[in-house]
Amino acid sequence: GPAAAEAAEAAPDPADINGPHFDPEVFLNKVRSECPLGQLLAREAALGREIRALDSDMQTLLYENYNKFISATGECPRGAGHGGPGRAGTQASGCFSPDTIRKMKVDFRRMEAEMDDLAANMAAISTSSARVSAALQDRHRRGAQLAGVQALLRKLQSLVEVPGRLRRWAAPGAEPARALRCHARARAVLRHYRHLPSFRAIEDESHAIMAELAQRLRARLRDETLEPKELSECVEMLLQLEEPPEELCQEFLSHAGTRLEAELAALEAELPPAEPPSGTAATPPPASDILDFVDRGSSSFVGTLCLLATSYRSLFQGHPGAGNGRLESFAAALTNRYFQLLERRLALERGLGDTSLLGEFCVAAVREGLVVAFLRWLCRTARAFAESPPERGAPAAPPALLLLLARLCLDYEATTISYVLTLTDEQFPPQDGDPAVTPAAELCAEARAAAQRLLDHYVQVQGAAVAQMLRKSVETRDWLGTVEPRNVRAVMKRVVEDITAIDVQVGTGGSPSPPGRPTCPWRGPEGPEGIPEITIRSLRPAEVPRGSLCGYLKSLTGLKTLLECVRLRTLGRFGLQQVQVDGHYLQLYLWRFAADERVVQGLLDEVAASAAHRCLDPVPMEHSVVELICERG
Repeated sequence: GPAAAEAAEAAPDPADINGPHFDPEVFLNKVRSECPLGQLLAREAALGREIRALDSDMQTLLYENYNKFISATGECPRGAGHGGPGRAGTQASGCFSPDTIRKMKVDFRRMEAEMDDLAANMAAISTSSARVSAALQDRHRRGAQLAGVQALLRKLQSLVEVPGRLRRWAAPGAEPARALRCHARARAVLRHYRHLPSFRAIEDESHAIMAELAQRLRARLRDETLEPKELSECVEMLLQLEEPPEELCQEFLSHAGTRLEAELAALEAELPPAEPPSGTAATPPPASDILDFVDRGSSSFVGTLCLLATSYRSLFQGHPGAGNGRLESFAAALTNRYFQLLERRLALERGLGDTSLLGEFCVAAVREGLVVAFLRWLCRTARAFAESPPERGAPAAPPALLLLLARLCLDYEATTISYVLTLTDEQFPPQDGDPAVTPAAELCAEARAAAQRLLDHYVQVQGAAVAQMLRKSVETRDWLGTVEPRNVRAVMKRVVEDITAIDVQVGTGGSPSPPGRPTCPWRGPEGPEGIPEITIRSLRPAEVPRGSLCGYLKSLTGLKTLLECVRLRTLGRFGLQQVQVDGHYLQLYLWRFAADERVVQGLLDEVAASAAHRCLDPVPMEHSVVELICERG
């Protein structure tokens, strides 16, 4: 009834590890008798985790009680007592009130009792855990040994099953590749333990099965209808069976030679005999067109030879005895025969007497369709770098590339175009009545136009860079509050260096004057009242040496930009003098890049005049001082 059930529930259970009547001996006996090895190992791991969790809980409990102690010390009154001024001395003698001290004593006594109980429980748990681990250690070791024996038995089982698998997969029409992989995995183990009778029997049986497979593969290798891919697979499997590479190499080349000889014989059958029989008036025409003949030879003979050569190198690379130039001599003999057949076929084409097709081919296909088309494509591609703007996000063509392309076009105009067209006409002579061909002069004109366009674009790009540099140097300077000039500005030195470098890159074609002072130095502002006289000279194009053309045009672009920027600024006295110093420095070095020095001089005069008109206090610097600053700079 209900009373019996309550009595059963109230009865102590010594096997309950969490109960108050826990008995370690009873627990161990129960676990050993009821649980298998795997469950015992899992139970051991679980007990370890519980022990670590209890340690963590104990540390947490200590920290919590310590926090309680700290909070209790916060109840200490600071600087005043409970009973007013008369009891201040009584309260000031201690740090805690009587209620707080009484509460702390009760808490510490209870905590000490709890800590003693916890320490006793932890000691009992540690002892029980150690006894359980010691009791299960031997069984754990025996279980690990049994697991290792089981794994070894599985490996032995797989080795015992090797001959059956090989026999099934190596049968005719089965999967010889799987048999080879299975034998490769087991071969090293069988060789290592072949001193044992059982392993030697398995190895002998496996070797006999694979020897039979090798015989069938060799018989298949001698089949003349075998495709190149099947031939490569057959030789690869024989190499995996450790057959001699020298013999396989010879059989591979023999089989490949038989197939290639058959293809050459098919091509030769389309040709008449090399020596026609006596009494024959003329050589009969060939059975097929020359283009069909060449196409069949390329697709059949040449394609098969390339495939077989690639397979040979991949199969026998690294095998001793398979090299020694066998493939090279084999391929050379067959290709010589193929070229002889091509020569015979071309000789028949020349002997037919109808050269209309050949002449049309020479003019339309070779000269106009290949050579002339290539030369025009080259000129269009070169011009595209100067005409088409770069795509969004793409970098522009570097200036050095523009110069190289211009030089290439000029070389083509000078020699290459005439040489290539002459050589083409010699090798592929046009016939009478052929359509008109493109003259060399027309192609040379296109190349020269492309070179000129590239040079123009080069000057534009480089001039824009110099102009931008001068514009920033003028716009970012305070010309009203600047100090008295003592040096040439660095940007002017940079401009001269860049123009000199460009002139060197392009190459001097004429004979420019040696560096030195100009005959008519730039004196800057002059006049009765310090106002300079504006001199505007003609800017018509002047004949300049070919080498200094780019530097000359670039300097003009920079000076025009400098003139525009100065006209938009307001200058003080020292600003005007700085422009005077910079202008004289440019005159000292830029005159050598121009055949007509008056053009550069005129632009510099305009810069000086504009600066003087825009100056609030136009007092120029002495010319001797300007020369001294420029020489020092």
